[in-house]
Amino acid sequence: MQATLKDKVTFTGVGLHSGAATRLEIHPAPAGHGIVFRRTDLTPAVDLPALWDHVTPSKLCTLLDNGAGVTLSTIEHVMAALAGTGIHNALVTVDGPEIPILDGSAAPFVEGILEVGIARQTAPLRAIRVLRPVEVREGEAFARLSPADHLEIDFQIDFTDAAIGHQEKRLDMANGAFLRELADSRTFCRAADVETMRRNGLALGGTYLNAVVVDGARVLTPGGLRHSDEAVRHKMLDATGDLALAGAPLLARYTGHRAGHAMTNRLLRALFAQPDAWTWELCSPALEDRLPGAGVAEYGPRPGFAAALSVAAE
Repeated sequence: MQATLKDKVTFTGVGLHSGAATRLEIHPAPAGHGIVFRRTDLTPAVDLPALWDHVTPSKLCTLLDNGAGVTLSTIEHVMAALAGTGIHNALVTVDGPEIPILDGSAAPFVEGILEVGIARQTAPLRAIRVLRPVEVREGEAFARLSPADHLEIDFQIDFTDAAIGHQEKRLDMANGAFLRELADSRTFCRAADVETMRRNGLALGGTYLNAVVVDGARVLTPGGLRHSDEAVRHKMLDATGDLALAGAPLLARYTGHRAGHAMTNRLLRALFAQPDAWTWELCSPALEDRLPGAGVAEYGPRPGFAAALSVAAE
């Protein structure tokens, strides 16, 4: 069955790239609504559906575009949190052009959603089953979707900085795996790239409090890493959010090698351009149990993210 939030939840912070103060609210929405973002700083307010064909390619974030000059950037972490908690219907209002970065991960969004609780709806849920492999490439980088009975993510990254180096991880996304394995992994960057990004008007809101910054073998962010492979986990977090722009849960294995936001969106466009590569499937209870939100969708309000993690692991 479809699901939404039991109540509104509010977040405040700054945009990672704009540095602008932003207020975001996630509201319950009726069955069949999907995930829709609303720019409330505009008059009249403008809605941007969270769908693959409303994305403008961007290497450093995922950017929604209504086609008439209104955009909303850095939606990937809140999209990942919604997908990872099994939320299918929500209205996300934001009073600026960028989602607040918070701590650089999806954990604050997950905690807020779980604290207000998740409500099951009476409408049936449909998933998108991938029927044959679809792949996009750019140089050594590639992203692929292939058939699977539930969402799996297999990711590899390679960086010259020894603090990251080569990392790879494969994860079955069912039964709260997103919460346990990925949600708290933060965005990261190389110290050498920070000044370049800022000269180009990017990363203006970035600090050691909302990003992991590395310089060669050193992790400059105080407190170090949350996971030894936090970088690849964050790339998988981003992929979870970007894949949620399919508009429904995916039954597929996603394989990414040096892939990013723009490549994952290209992959979704390639999938939906080939009608014989996918089909809609009505979710049975057994199939719902294999979706990313399984194990968390029945939670009431939670006292905190750590408690939610322990329940998801049961």
